[in-house]
Amino acid sequence: ALKMMWSAFGALGGGKLGAKLGEQIAVAVADINRCEYCLAAHTALGKGAGLSSEVISQAQVGKSNDPKIQAALTFAVKLVKERANVAPDDIAALKKAGYSDEDIAEILAHVALNIFTNYTNVAFDVPVDFPKVALS
Repeated sequence: ALKMMWSAFGALGGGKLGAKLGEQIAVAVADINRCEYCLAAHTALGKGAGLSSEVISQAQVGKSNDPKIQAALTFAVKLVKERANVAPDDIAALKKAGYSDEDIAEILAHVALNIFTNYTNVAFDVPVDFPKVALS
């Protein structure tokens, strides 16, 4: 399971969407799933990728001042909260924002991977070894 997880992180790290959006998705998903470990880790990783504290805090609650990023976060949040029950209009909104089918599949992969890591860290009650971040 860990080999699969690290391989997936490696593959997505080299993806088209980039580290910044990947970390924004990660903090949004972690917050929804109440994963303190992942929220703290991805906040630190997001800062390392060049995101400001403000941008990370906004992403944590599924928000962005950038319309294209907002579209991705809205979709990611809906995927988690609605258990992937999205509508054709949700896909159309992403395409209107400038995302291709490949990009949308990558957003889905980020969400799925982060759900797996959230559940793993919550289930095993992994101690947080990053600076703690409050859940929203």
